[in-house]
Amino acid sequence: MPYVNIKITKEGATVEQKAQIIKGVTQLLVDVLGKNPQTTVVVIDEVETDNWGIGGESVTMRRKRGQ
Repeated sequence: MPYVNIKITKEGATVEQKAQIIKGVTQLLVDVLGKNPQTTVVVIDEVETDNWGIGGESVTMRRKRGQ
């Protein structure tokens, strides 16, 4: 039973976009590894940009500086 955890910043991904991600990742595991889609679990965690750090600072601060 594959378990895939995808983390993205919380910036307005739509329900439809997340559904496409879930469907696409599930299909990828079917195509590449021959996994059963009925037992494949895909979880999308949306993280606030204040809680996501790169290079010692939050994504929020990096974006304010234009990076």
